[in-house]
Amino acid sequence: MEKGCYVKDISPATEVRGLFVVSQASQGQSRNGPYWRLTLADASGSLEAKIWHPLSAEFSEIPAGSLVWAEGRAALYRDQIQLTLEQLRLLTPEESAAADQAELMPSSPYPLDAMLEELLALIKEEFRYAPWRKLALSVFNTQDLRAAFRVCPAAKGVHHAYVGGLLEHTLSVFKLCRRIADHYPELDRQTLLAGALFHDFGKIREFSGGIANDYTDEGRLLGHLELAIEMLAPHLAKSGLEEPLQRHLKHLILSHHGELQFGAVRVPHTPEALALHYADNLDAKMAQCRSLFEQLGDAGQGWTPWQATLGRPLHRAARTPETAAPASRKKAVREECLSLLKV
Repeated sequence: MEKGCYVKDISPATEVRGLFVVSQASQGQSRNGPYWRLTLADASGSLEAKIWHPLSAEFSEIPAGSLVWAEGRAALYRDQIQLTLEQLRLLTPEESAAADQAELMPSSPYPLDAMLEELLALIKEEFRYAPWRKLALSVFNTQDLRAAFRVCPAAKGVHHAYVGGLLEHTLSVFKLCRRIADHYPELDRQTLLAGALFHDFGKIREFSGGIANDYTDEGRLLGHLELAIEMLAPHLAKSGLEEPLQRHLKHLILSHHGELQFGAVRVPHTPEALALHYADNLDAKMAQCRSLFEQLGDAGQGWTPWQATLGRPLHRAARTPETAAPASRKKAVREECLSLLKV
């Protein structure tokens, strides 16, 4: 079956025909009768769609994760593109099995294998204290954990919510924490980096992944902070890591959301925990900015739609024109590269 149009190509006042995944579905009641509110998704993004009465009455259920052929018209609603569906057909199991999932599942823009290789190389470079190194390699040499970590999304919808999102986010936070530790040498570098490596590791079990990515039962009941502690327990037990360092790592994981109202079990009580929280928060916010600016296309400056998780729209401002770096800066960069090659 042909894919049809992609979400990224849908604009207001256009006719839409295409194959999509139903990532969310719920029923509502309007003055004209019951209706369906859907979130339709493919590899390029997602958007909201409505099925109004009387067409809505033809569907007793629309399971999340279903593949559907949808036809309708796009319009702007509260600065967001929304579809009004005129036809909807759920694909048969045979049609669903034959569909190209690469067209339907968003994934990281960076190669997953290359990111994983980079992260593993950094682990071997940074963890020079044997128990930390043993812990990290024990986890990542466990085949099912490494395979799940490679493809797991980092969220359901806020940031890095796509295949490989957890790997991309973890690698970015790890690299940010390296720079923070370079700038603040008083920090316990290896403990901070262990926190960066494992702060979201529990998301492997918090999210189902796949086309209909959603929270698992244990994800809803326990959350990824508690799940990460549980998953690391057997590896910590055989790592030889001293109890105070194990306790500090657990604190980093349990406090990295920063505030109790944002899901932290404890607020950060060590400099390393503060550094991890701000690195994690910065990377998540920058990912949201990239996602919102992608919706603006190549139009240059402009305002994004309202973003509820940020509590504001964002402005893509004019950029400073590119200029050649001064000779002193070029020399500094060259010397830094040479020093890295000598390590």
